Amino acid sequence: MKRREVFNIKPKAMFLSNSGQKGVHSAYSADTLNQLSDLLDLDDTVYDIDSLDAITASQAEIIFSTWGMPQFSESEVRQNFPKAKILFYAAGSVQDFAAPFLNCGIRVVSAWAANAIPVAEFTFAQIILANKGYLQNQHAIKEQGYNVANAFTRNNSRGTFDCTLGIIGAGMIGKKVIEMFNACGVRVNILVYDPFLSEDTARSLGVTFCSLEELFKESHVISNHLANNPQTVGILSYDLFRHMKPSATFINTGRGAQVVEADLIRALNEFPTRSAFLDVTDPEPPVEGHAFYSMHNVFLTSHISGSFGDETYRLGEFMLDELKSYLECKELEYEVTLQMLETMA
Repeated sequence: MKRREVFNIKPKAMFLSNSGQKGVHSAYSADTLNQLSDLLDLDDTVYDIDSLDAITASQAEIIFSTWGMPQFSESEVRQNFPKAKILFYAAGSVQDFAAPFLNCGIRVVSAWAANAIPVAEFTFAQIILANKGYLQNQHAIKEQGYNVANAFTRNNSRGTFDCTLGIIGAGMIGKKVIEMFNACGVRVNILVYDPFLSEDTARSLGVTFCSLEELFKESHVISNHLANNPQTVGILSYDLFRHMKPSATFINTGRGAQVVEADLIRALNEFPTRSAFLDVTDPEPPVEGHAFYSMHNVFLTSHISGSFGDETYRLGEFMLDELKSYLECKELEYEVTLQMLETMA
């Protein structure tokens, strides 16, 4: 197939996001926007669900979005975007909006792989810090003094060398965490629970399949990266948490709804030397007075593992690269299908 540029045709394109200009400019840098304008007949207005211009929407072949993508029913998609062929989403999960577009034959491309990079970096760092007892040590120094903190950490932490890591969900993020450990040469044993990971992929990653129960029993650090769907809600309960080693750490950068929080609290109270690093909770943030705020072995962050700051420009760059492939009729690397929605976050 010939490139569209041969015919000097610039496809009509538009921005669609409830986050407005600010949201779009946080994901698409000035340079990326300039390149999009060179390639497309681009309306640079950012439309939301209330300000959608009927003429612009009806003529757009290409839609760009980011956080705040409006939700449409299938009938609304057909009515508003009759010529649309593809939607580029410069953010992560597309679960809230993608299915109606896909069911209408509109392709969806997501920057989930770009968003996976900082989450994997964050998780990798947390695993290293967990194995060193870093956060517990820092807290104990302030509360109990240097000597007590030093003794506690040396008695309850082992370092990362030859430790066992449990990775729950080896999708894009889980794989990147594994690859980071493989690349840096640290000797670790990696257990994986993921019903959708093939044996060939597991072999290439150098990991061992196991059940969730075995993963919780054997791992020094457990990191959750399960996809967010109805089947995984409440899947991490006391039946698993009770098997954690006395000094194990549970890390959650996945979704808070996958954890039965009362059960996690119970397991942490049974062995105060256990710990939890939680970047996500359910609800988010935890309600006022929640036990997580006062527990000495729980360390909360405000959902910072994903892209923010200049990291967000990577999302738009991924979508620009995918647009170039689309215009040249090449295979897209990060296209989402209906089947993928069953397992991806």
